[in-house]
Amino acid sequence: MIYEFKYLTCVLQTLIGKVKVYIMKAIVYRKYGSPDVLELIEVEKPVPKDNEVLIEVYASSVNPYDWRSMRADPFIIRFGGGMFKPKDIRLGADVAGRVVEVGSKVKQFKIGDDVYGICTGAFAEYVCVAENRIALKPDNMTFEEAAAVPMAAITALQSLRNKGKVTPEQKVLVNGASGGVGTYAVQIAKYLGAIVTGVCSTSKLDLVRSLGADHVIDYKKEDFTKNGQRYDLIVDAAAYHSLADYKRVLTPQGRYIFIGGAFTIVFKIMLSKKENFEVLSAKVNQKDFIFISELIKEGKVKSVIDKVYPLSQTAEAVRYLESGQARGKVVIAVK
Repeated sequence: MIYEFKYLTCVLQTLIGKVKVYIMKAIVYRKYGSPDVLELIEVEKPVPKDNEVLIEVYASSVNPYDWRSMRADPFIIRFGGGMFKPKDIRLGADVAGRVVEVGSKVKQFKIGDDVYGICTGAFAEYVCVAENRIALKPDNMTFEEAAAVPMAAITALQSLRNKGKVTPEQKVLVNGASGGVGTYAVQIAKYLGAIVTGVCSTSKLDLVRSLGADHVIDYKKEDFTKNGQRYDLIVDAAAYHSLADYKRVLTPQGRYIFIGGAFTIVFKIMLSKKENFEVLSAKVNQKDFIFISELIKEGKVKSVIDKVYPLSQTAEAVRYLESGQARGKVVIAVK
């Protein structure tokens, strides 16, 4: 019996030696809470499905979506993501990197392509992504700049073009114009021909002007809901006014689009039944990535990056974004 056990042990060791398990580093969170719950651990490298590519991650960026998932804020997140702890412990949505493996049904991309897009688990050294959720990275962008684009720029584009239906010479106000979505919204609104007003804090006025805003308002010194101006569209990433305040500064056919995650104002909009008041839930659309890529290539849109953190300091990056001090995007440099 002893000899049989030793023989079986030798066979198992031989088999294990022939099976290579590839390990990578990734950020995970096993419970809800502050950035202190984030851990950098070693996990098994993923294998792409037939319609997926495996990306070696060069950079990612932090979005409010990440810290809201991490904190389960608003509470309703728990109903889909896990009531007492997260079902999916991965974090990070924006990705930029290089394709190192492709699934058998992938047709658009090949090994060696530099790409960017939206996925699950981008705070890692490798990630698998469906081919319809990525696009080729513009040559005139670094990986860090490309990683700043996906979620924020897609949200800005869809709020302005799809929901807001912006046309030339319309007056558009971007509240929270110096943030991740706001910096892209100002630039895209200008591209669409709008007359853009950006609202931000004192220290960020010059930044918003440099992005092309026709007018800037320092919210610490002036309340844009009381200055007598009217707007055809308000894209709001800050939401510190009442719905009545916003209604007062809209033109008769004006639209209000909320793009944040504050549950209170979402609830109010849902209950108010006010016409032309909407909450945007951006959807991944490869055609939109390609459209934004063309704007980037033409120099119409650029990324604004405040700080870059290594993967090991992801918790600090998330904490900084939560503080509300960031000018533009906070990026994670993975490679």
